[in-house]
Amino acid sequence: MPFWDLQRQLGIDVDRWLLRQSMAQPYGKAGACHAFEREWVECGHGLGQTRARRECQPEYEDFMECMHRTKL
Repeated sequence: MPFWDLQRQLGIDVDRWLLRQSMAQPYGKAGACHAFEREWVECGHGLGQTRARRECQPEYEDFMECMHRTKL
């Protein structure tokens, strides 16, 4: 619900795990991979799941590389 944060009031975590980097971070700083996650979410927004997997593959790969730190 937009006006009442019912999940926070009840202490349940249903869908906050979906966007870990977009959550409120300590000290108000963005997460390390926030930019990559944002690109991936913006690319897939409004597309169907099958089409988003095909068209947003480069953004998803960049996000996973950042999360797993494979190319640092």
